[in-house]
Amino acid sequence: MATYSPAEAPAGARSMTPRPFAVVSRRREVPGVWTLELEPVDGEPLLPAPGQFTMVYAFGVGEVALSVSGTSGGRLIHTVAAVGAVTTAICAARPGSVLGVRGPLGNSWPLAEAQGADVVMVAGGVGLAPLRGAVRHLLAHRGEYGELVLLYGSRTPASLLYRREFDRWRRQGMTVDVSVDAAGADWPGRVGFVTELIGPARFDPDATVAMVCGPEIMMTHCARGLLDRGVAAERLYVSLERSMRCGIGFCGHCQLGPTIVCRDGPVYGWDKVAPVLHVREL
Repeated sequence: MATYSPAEAPAGARSMTPRPFAVVSRRREVPGVWTLELEPVDGEPLLPAPGQFTMVYAFGVGEVALSVSGTSGGRLIHTVAAVGAVTTAICAARPGSVLGVRGPLGNSWPLAEAQGADVVMVAGGVGLAPLRGAVRHLLAHRGEYGELVLLYGSRTPASLLYRREFDRWRRQGMTVDVSVDAAGADWPGRVGFVTELIGPARFDPDATVAMVCGPEIMMTHCARGLLDRGVAAERLYVSLERSMRCGIGFCGHCQLGPTIVCRDGPVYGWDKVAPVLHVREL
């Protein structure tokens, strides 16, 4: 887990000036969630590692921290849920419009440490977006890892992200199991909480690195399920997204006990963060 003071922050984190990025494509994923591809106006691409985030600025509205859901040919990809004024403005940005971007910021998923191991990823709702880059990396380097398992849950079939990509991921060598909380009779898949997928999943807990992203209560229950399967706490990682404002550890808005999420995270080992998350009120 990266831990540095603002004075020691990498050059990208020290920058306070948003760079202009043009929106080159905009696609509706599910109701209220859009995927945007952004291209640097100055031609110099950002190179975020899977799990990092950027600060995206909608001019005249404000700035918000967004997980990176991928890169493509020098373009930056964000999947954004319209939940407030800034994210709504970003989701509404049409091709040709310009947004400001700072980053990449934060640390990343432990993909290098996971080489040679089984990798289990558990995602809830839009929590799949911060894991999508890791999925792409693992499949692009398929021979360097053992079993690859993605367990994904959402409220309804209509709220599942990236459904068109699941079959491709399966063909490339990843087990993808999906469950929804509620569905009609036309849904052919599983109904239930994503935690129920952990028990029967095929992986060796003694040789597994797990990555979990979603609502905090969901991550807590999934972490317990993975620990019950025998995954070591120090090999279990979660991504926290607690109200990041400045992105570089100055404002303290995302402080969680002794840690500042934008500076020390957003990816944490469960052995480090579990004691803080288990406190009822902070």
